[in-house]
Amino acid sequence: MKIFVLATLLTSISFARYAGSYTFFNFEDTSKINHESDTVKLQIDGSNAYYQKVVKLDTNISEPVIYVRVLQFMASKNIQQTYGYQEEGKLIFSTMQDLNVSRVYVDDDNEAVEPYSVQFAIALDLKAGRYRYTVNNVIFFLPTETGNKRETLNDVYLKATNTESRRVAKDANKLIASYERYLTSLTRELYVGIEQKSAMYKSKF
Repeated sequence: MKIFVLATLLTSISFARYAGSYTFFNFEDTSKINHESDTVKLQIDGSNAYYQKVVKLDTNISEPVIYVRVLQFMASKNIQQTYGYQEEGKLIFSTMQDLNVSRVYVDDDNEAVEPYSVQFAIALDLKAGRYRYTVNNVIFFLPTETGNKRETLNDVYLKATNTESRRVAKDANKLIASYERYLTSLTRELYVGIEQKSAMYKSKF
């Protein structure tokens, strides 16, 4: 009897944790998870490396409401607005973030990704019920003995595809993977902020 009650409680906690961000789904059927904002994909156009995705909202939220909710979310993250024109549904933000300060470990050999800073811009184009984000002008600042080394996302991508040095390629891929984990988290939170599904957005208090 105690085991049954404990299992029921754990199931309830699991649902409460995920229901705010995702449409309800059977945990054994991952095909129903809302992946709209859960992945980022690097895109290369000549020497320009960037991330871009169109995200469809679960509800048909009007463009002006999306505009205001994006502003609220970015302000909560201390991400600075550099451009905004509501009539055309366009917003641009910029930020500098210090990542891996607590040393995130990746790969099977548990090699640490060293702490680093990254500067980037994120542009949002809005329409009723959907939006497109573009993350570009990404610049990494990597600490060295003589100061910070500056590398663009395209520079790191070229190193990641380097076939002459496995070590260089491995380190570059680890850096890109680390940044993409951060972006995945940020864009997922942005989606939840626009949909306002999580408990923190409840209007009654």
